[in-house]
Amino acid sequence: MNLEELKLFLRIDGEEEDLLIESLKISAEEYLTNAGINKDYSKQLYKLAIKILVTHWYENREVENVGKNASKIAFGLDTIILQLKYIQGDNI
Repeated sequence: MNLEELKLFLRIDGEEEDLLIESLKISAEEYLTNAGINKDYSKQLYKLAIKILVTHWYENREVENVGKNASKIAFGLDTIILQLKYIQGDNI
């Protein structure tokens, strides 16, 4: 996934945030790796998980986020991670 694809998803123009977005992308990849998901940009769900994480972290830069927004993000991402693990298990 390239930077432009993430910026399109985030609806960001310009280059001021490029380093931050790239850093968030790398962190999202690490997050999924630590969750037991292999890096696989051929899967649309993997790409969506990266976009969800990057968007969430970009829009919620404060130290702590409590409330229904965090729960919705976590629920959606948890479901995606479970599906990716299930599919990945077939290939092991």
